[in-house]
Amino acid sequence: MEYQRIAHSSLEVSKICLGTMTWGEQNTQAEAFAQLDYAIGQGVNFIDTAEMYPVPPKADTQGETERILGRYLKAQGNRDELIIATKVAAPGGKGDYIRPNMALDWRNIHQAVDDSLNRLQIDTIDLYQVHWPDRNTNFFGEMMYEHQADEQYTPILDTLEALSEIVRQGKVRYIGISNETPWGFMKYLKLAEKHDLPRIVSVQNPYNLLNRSYEIAMAEISHREEVPLLAYSPLAFGALTGKYEKGQWPEGARLTVFKRFARYNSTPMALEATQAYVDLAREFGLSPAQMALAFVNSRKFVASNIIGATDLHQLKENIDSHKLSLSNELIARINELSSLYRFPCP
Repeated sequence: MEYQRIAHSSLEVSKICLGTMTWGEQNTQAEAFAQLDYAIGQGVNFIDTAEMYPVPPKADTQGETERILGRYLKAQGNRDELIIATKVAAPGGKGDYIRPNMALDWRNIHQAVDDSLNRLQIDTIDLYQVHWPDRNTNFFGEMMYEHQADEQYTPILDTLEALSEIVRQGKVRYIGISNETPWGFMKYLKLAEKHDLPRIVSVQNPYNLLNRSYEIAMAEISHREEVPLLAYSPLAFGALTGKYEKGQWPEGARLTVFKRFARYNSTPMALEATQAYVDLAREFGLSPAQMALAFVNSRKFVASNIIGATDLHQLKENIDSHKLSLSNELIARINELSSLYRFPCP
């Protein structure tokens, strides 16, 4: 397994990060434990979760993913060997059942981190991330930003000051952002510098062959400011594995069970692009899933690739992608397709 130290931190994370959002919904606790055993055995030391998990979010399951991870850490006694990341939810995600007021202010952030620490049964969270912005902007695939001059939202400075306090208290080691825009990315950095507050060390946004929008502006910031991407949805909710090609809906597959997740299969261009990448992988004698993951792994602005799986066969294939190096010819062919299908699923 390859490891990379995240700049401006002491976190040395595995190139593959184990995502957890299926635990407590599609996966039982026993299955989650088996995933953890296997991933850790393969050298994975980075586990990513969130207070709102599992997904799809529901009031009666909220927090169960963190509880499952907490039970594992307590049973195994290996917490110090792992880097644990979680996230605080924000307004706009239909999660008011988590807290009556979801603003990213001092009160909510302090309550959220305490609740996560209790569920995880640990004293300190290694990386604490803002799950999505507390303002009107584009995330989760939204397009066509329209400014709302009279909107009410928590200023980023207030959020940073609250995060600074939980770092000072030792509840969190480092902070990061997720589902952010270039404006928000730079705002966090500039405010931290101006007010001598903790600097964000990572950004977790979607990145895959169907959605390379991170490269438009965010990748330059990642390089120049030394804040790497933690790439999520590298398989586009499984679409890039090819299992949904030609209208197939495999029993138990995520998009079969939850039709609401239409981000990567709702347009003709998305379906055409997906098939083109799947066909390209097969032309080069590769698993479509491993080609898609290996591409993400190869990007210099990516510190870790957050993979998820519902069974151990998928998990093994996904983790093994770190061993695959794509040829210059294949990278060139991938870029040709990317030019032909420009951002089919932003």
